[in-house]
Amino acid sequence: MTYDRYTRDQMASRVARDIPACSYVNLGIGMPTLVGNHFTADREVILHSENGLLGMGPPAAPGHEDPDLINASRTPVTLLPGGAYFHHADSFAMIRGGHIDICVLGAFQVSVAGDLANWHTGAADAIPAVGGAMDLAAGAKRVYVMMGHLTKAGESKIVERLSCPVTALACVDRIYTDLAVIDVTPRGLVVREIVDGLAFGELARLTGVALVDGRSSG
Repeated sequence: MTYDRYTRDQMASRVARDIPACSYVNLGIGMPTLVGNHFTADREVILHSENGLLGMGPPAAPGHEDPDLINASRTPVTLLPGGAYFHHADSFAMIRGGHIDICVLGAFQVSVAGDLANWHTGAADAIPAVGGAMDLAAGAKRVYVMMGHLTKAGESKIVERLSCPVTALACVDRIYTDLAVIDVTPRGLVVREIVDGLAFGELARLTGVALVDGRSSG
C-alpha cells in the first residue's frame, strides 16, 4: 500500500492551526520547536520557555545570536516586543500554577489512556532527559504530542500500556503523527485526520490498538 506521510514541517503547521490566538504556549525540545515557525502575524501566540522566557520570538539569524538568550533546547532565539526573561523558578511557577494554556511535547510512547512517556526509553545505555516535561504534562491546560507514528523498527508508539518510564498519567489530549491526528477521549482514541492514501483499517493495523473513526463527527 502506498500512502503519504506528513513531513515534520507539515505536522508543525497542523499543530499551529489548532492553537488559538492569545494562547500561552510551551514548545518542547526537538520536533515541537518547529511549531513556532507556523504562527501567522495576524494571530498572536505567546511562547514560553521553561528556562525563563515569555514572548519568545523566532530563532536568531546567523551572526546575531546572543549567548544569553536561548530556549530550553539551547538554541539562540529572539525576544519579541513586550517579551521578558526571568529566573527559571518563576518560569516553573507559571507552569505549576496552571498558567500555560497548551504545551507541545515529543514522545517515545502514548497510551490509549493518554499516559505519556517522553523522558527515557528505559534502555540501559539511554541518556535520560527530564527537563520540564513532567511539570508541563501535569501543569498545562492541554497537552499535545508530536511524534512519528512508528519506531525505526516499525512498532507503534501508540500503545495499550506504556513500556517506557512514565512522564505523566492521563495527560495527553491530542496526538499528531506523520500518519494521523488522533484525540484521546473518554470513548477511546478518535481519529480526526489520516494522510492521503492510507485507509482507516490499515492505520488501525499499524497502530495495533483500538481506534474510533471520527473523521465525519467533528
